[in-house]
Amino acid sequence: MFTGIIEGVGALAASEIRGGDVRLTIQAGTLPFANVQPGESIAVNGVCLTVIDFDAGSFQADASNETLALTTLGRLKPGAPVNLERAMRPTDRLGGHLVSGHVDGMGQVLDIREDARAQRWRFAAPSALLRYIAKKGSICVDGVSLTVNEVDDAGFEVALIPHTVSHTAFAQTRVGDAVNLEIDLVARYVERLLGARDMEAQA
Repeated sequence: MFTGIIEGVGALAASEIRGGDVRLTIQAGTLPFANVQPGESIAVNGVCLTVIDFDAGSFQADASNETLALTTLGRLKPGAPVNLERAMRPTDRLGGHLVSGHVDGMGQVLDIREDARAQRWRFAAPSALLRYIAKKGSICVDGVSLTVNEVDDAGFEVALIPHTVSHTAFAQTRVGDAVNLEIDLVARYVERLLGARDMEAQA
């Protein structure tokens, strides 16, 4: 599990085809990296990946074909910045919201505009995901925990404070770029529970 509070910004160093899928090499960048362990989980732009090898400044992880198809990782070019977060520990503060690292789909940056010292960002999202996105609810965009300001039938809007922009890959994200989206876990489970209740009522 993750919190959506980005710990560092790294970069894709290499993407190597191996046996039909891909091995990624990620430069750790500003991620605190001293005690990394083989087999631990690191979220890369919101995608939970398993560390299979590492050195002083980078780590390697395998990405399956499903991961490459459902997320932006398969589109990234070497040098592309990525948001990084190591898996949370039981003693960590939950500064964002509970994030699984299992991306639900991709969205797109539609608009970025200044709002005093902050920025308003608007994203397009697939209709299948929009039903789970609520005003003042939580959404994870490229691994970043954000609060939804507005939502309609085409997309949603968030506000990014200067700290968020400067300490994430959003500093280099532009209108038209694709992003990874993970809906709030609570919304997913509420739907499942309500669906089970309806099935029981029909039985």
